[in-house]
Amino acid sequence: MSSNQTGSSLSAPLEGAAAPGVLGDAELCRLGSWLETQGLRVDANLSAEQIAGGRSNLTYRIDNGPETWVLRRPPAGGATPSAHDVQREYQVTQALGGTDVPMARAIAASNDLTVIGAPFTIVEFVDGEAVRSEADLAALDDLKLVHVVDQLVDSLTRLHAVDPASVGLENLGRPDGYATRQLLRWSGQWDIVGGHATPFTKSAAEEALRRLAMGLPSQTRTSIVHGDYRLDNVLLEPTTGDVLAVVDWELSTLGDPVADVALMGVYRERPLNAILGFEAAWTSDRLPQAEELAERYATRSGSDLPNWEFWMGLSAYKLAVIAAGIDYRWRTGTTAEEGFDQAQHAVEPLMHIALAYALSSSASGERLNEEPAATRRGSGCGSGGGGCGGGGCR
Repeated sequence: MSSNQTGSSLSAPLEGAAAPGVLGDAELCRLGSWLETQGLRVDANLSAEQIAGGRSNLTYRIDNGPETWVLRRPPAGGATPSAHDVQREYQVTQALGGTDVPMARAIAASNDLTVIGAPFTIVEFVDGEAVRSEADLAALDDLKLVHVVDQLVDSLTRLHAVDPASVGLENLGRPDGYATRQLLRWSGQWDIVGGHATPFTKSAAEEALRRLAMGLPSQTRTSIVHGDYRLDNVLLEPTTGDVLAVVDWELSTLGDPVADVALMGVYRERPLNAILGFEAAWTSDRLPQAEELAERYATRSGSDLPNWEFWMGLSAYKLAVIAAGIDYRWRTGTTAEEGFDQAQHAVEPLMHIALAYALSSSASGERLNEEPAATRRGSGCGSGGGGCGGGGCR
């Protein structure tokens, strides 16, 4: 991995550069030269096509003669750098390549901003099917859809069964205190991007944070967590429905595996449609609800899911902050991609879902902290001191 140049910015203007987020001829020329320094053969007709703007990192198909790759880079003007960590994504992709977790093969990565103006990673192109929309889902009959859900849950249990030290990921994050770090991280990012929320939403966010901080659970298990796991973050074999690759690893870390299962469940909520800008496959009534997904995971993994309501509340809070971050980028004019203007409509309902679970969690008798440190400002992720950008609150 090359790391010739680093900086606090996610992107930097380059002489002759195309519009932000676009790989023009100048960027492709520099990319080709850089790839050759990594010992890779570069075709004279190297080309790039954006295949998914996404709501986090920008994704491009790179055609290099007979080879096809995928390049990922942060968006222009991202307000929350740790949410676009392509180097972390590459580290995990490379490390898990030898496990039974289905992965794309890692090719190369760089922090050198002089190449395309942003850090980037390159992995093999997996010729699989991404089921993102209701229309995509409609192509799957009920029998195949049952298999797809089973595969989705199985792939997550395989990930959580990997010993981080056995693949060199023991330092991906701190092994304990994950709930506290996540609450600090996402409340700190809410401080950055939540300014346009209504007073009603801000009040719900404040109370949800307070309740979650009061009921922070002890961590009973540590694993690699994906941090953004759902149907459209896997690629499927078109005929069988088997998972060929799990993708989008920029939020991965070490933590409590219950968090992944809960977030997968919260993504079933309808506000996800506003975040994505279309009717999502994962919110369809044809798919199992959160509690059934949890039961399937518990059965396949042989593990229980303690503090479920807390993790559902924190997951909804996290997703609300992600929606606010997308809205922030749209309001500040750093993206004009179709659908970004709808994300604002997800923030309020998700914060109230978070509050409902937080209230239920505290009412169910979970341990309460006398001094909820995760609600304090002036230290950790919320202050910009240690901060999430350095990975301290993963």
